[in-house]
Amino acid sequence: MISRRELLATVTASLTLGTFGAGCGDGPEVAPPPDAAPGPALCDVDFLHGVASGDPLRDRVILWTRVTPRGAAACAVSVAWEISPSLDFAETVDRGVFVTSEDRDYTVKVDVGGLLPGATYYYRFSVGNARSPVGRTRTAPDDTLDLLRLAVVSCASLAHGYFHIYRDLAERLDLAAVIHLGDYIYEYASGHYGDVRPYDPPTETVTLADYRRRHAQYKRDADVRAVHQQHPFIAVWDDHEFSNNAWVGGAPGHMPRTEGPWSARRAAAMRAYFEWMPIREQPDGRIWRRFSFGNLVDLVMLDTRMWARPEQESGRTPEVYDPHRALLGEQQERWLYNALATSTARWKVIGNQVRMAPMFLKFNTDSWDGYPAARERFLGALGQARADNVAVLTGDIHTSWAMDLALDPFDPDAYDPRTGAGSLAVEFIVPGVTSPGHPREVESMVPDFLRANPHMRYANATQRGYILLDCTDERLQAEWFHLPYGSVEQRERQRATFSAAWMMRSMRNHLTPGGNPSSPSPDPPAAAPWEPA
Repeated sequence: MISRRELLATVTASLTLGTFGAGCGDGPEVAPPPDAAPGPALCDVDFLHGVASGDPLRDRVILWTRVTPRGAAACAVSVAWEISPSLDFAETVDRGVFVTSEDRDYTVKVDVGGLLPGATYYYRFSVGNARSPVGRTRTAPDDTLDLLRLAVVSCASLAHGYFHIYRDLAERLDLAAVIHLGDYIYEYASGHYGDVRPYDPPTETVTLADYRRRHAQYKRDADVRAVHQQHPFIAVWDDHEFSNNAWVGGAPGHMPRTEGPWSARRAAAMRAYFEWMPIREQPDGRIWRRFSFGNLVDLVMLDTRMWARPEQESGRTPEVYDPHRALLGEQQERWLYNALATSTARWKVIGNQVRMAPMFLKFNTDSWDGYPAARERFLGALGQARADNVAVLTGDIHTSWAMDLALDPFDPDAYDPRTGAGSLAVEFIVPGVTSPGHPREVESMVPDFLRANPHMRYANATQRGYILLDCTDERLQAEWFHLPYGSVEQRERQRATFSAAWMMRSMRNHLTPGGNPSSPSPDPPAAAPWEPA
């Protein structure tokens, strides 16, 4: 396994990403440089990949776009940007110029500060007479909130169909942000996993050029552009941004003899991700970070994949139960426990890639099952710190679940499913945007599976969809919206509809059935002008 020092040296040498943005509350801030001096573009360009924003803080947000030069010759491009509180841009609160080139794949990323908390802004980019679509974003609030709504998504396999879920979320204008729990792209070759749409490149992504082309293909999709145009994203990677079931030192499908060193592939995938995603970069490449939404929600985003994960075991080997075995690594664990202990928000929400709760007859060493000592340390820390109102958000497994989190949910002396006694937190698992769950015939087996797992209160193992997280002072409610069967494979759009809601009442730390789906806010900020579909 390559050392962290060697890996950091590899990534640092390869990341010529322009600048690192400000920190996210977990370390010293790295101040952005002053805007580059304006200068003429050395070539004509088009805006083919839309606009995006992300990582909203109380006074700043990341703005992103990509320019496509006309012609084959390499060139430098001065891209002007501006941000305004109004759609007509009658008043701009900030503006500047960012110089991009082929060295960063002509992507543009600006960390705009000095903004008002809890405010909606509109932004755009231009090069000469070429102008990007207008984007809409929002900063995090810093005051007392009555309501906060966040969308949660994961697992978007382009080869399996169309991103109707993203279009649904683009049209839901009352969201504070979209949380993406990973597998934003998939690395496979065309036809290897799904055959509804072909990939670009048609081969598996291995090199920097491959990963850039795959990110570019995703950002050309009309539904991807639509959801990014209307909402800021808070995203983390999982394995498919790299390779299936990846860990810090490799992946089962990576072949060093034919595909080169894993460290080079990992660095290439990281570099393309940072270039193409509206994420605030840290000097050491970490993506674990913290966001505050007023007094209501502290959102902690983890990296259970690339920061410190050791290789997965093949099953219930003795090594799995090594008390020192870590999924997050010591540094990230300490940071997580401190974030929970110091939070003063009503709800502590943890964005996490892989399933945390155990499942009877579903032992999966790629999940927290393969790192049980780390799971026990996390749940033990909640008990010792008396940390209440903690919810874990999970993606990865393309299915929908609501579960209590207890130290041993199968021990009736440690956990009572009738009252929730013994539960320390809850877990909400989001289905795939397009990535498939189990075959439809599995539906008949779900009741038996729930009976065998008393801490599981809800399951949908077959349909794609998303979670709407509706947060008030009294309760945190997860609402599952699912697409009709077969609709993902069809270009003609069908909308996701409400399936179920489960909630945690304040200071209860366990699940109870939720109510009706929350009504959209009556007067959300105006949408940015829609691009043609």
